[in-house]
Formats: sequence, structure tokens, C-alpha cells
Amino acid sequence: MVAKKKSASFEQSLEALEELVERLEAGDLPLEEALADFEQGVKLTRECQKKLASAEQKVKMLMEENGSIRELPFEADNSSGDS
Repeated sequence: MVAKKKSASFEQSLEALEELVERLEAGDLPLEEALADFEQGVKLTRECQKKLASAEQKVKMLMEENGSIRELPFEADNSSGDS
């Protein structure tokens, strides 16, 4: 019997994506490695997007009241100093 590959958590995927970006930004990879890393980065990005969409759907379901969804605006914390 073939075991199903367990999907990485969102945090693990995001961390792997950050590492790939750092490697690519360094600019000292051979072209073939850079392309392979870029391809892996695209896969990780799609994986993260799917997980975020799923989480958003779960939040909407939890916020459902009397058969209608009440969406509240998300206000990001702007404490990073980008004013």
C-alpha cells in the first residue's frame, strides 16, 4: 500500500518559500538551480494560497449568523513603520 504524503503546514510552507527567496535573491545560483528553486517557489505559493483560502472559508462559516454571512473589514496592524 502506498502511503499518502502528508502536506506541510502553512508555516512550514511559508518558511520554505522564504528560504527559496533568500537563495534566489543572493544571485549566486547556477541557472538550472535557480529555475528549479523558482518552480518550487511557485508550487509553495500556490499551496499557501489554497490554505489561506480554506482558512478564510472556515472563518466565514464560523461567522455565519441567521443564514447570512456578516463580513467585517480586516484592519492590518501597521506597526511596521510603513507610514
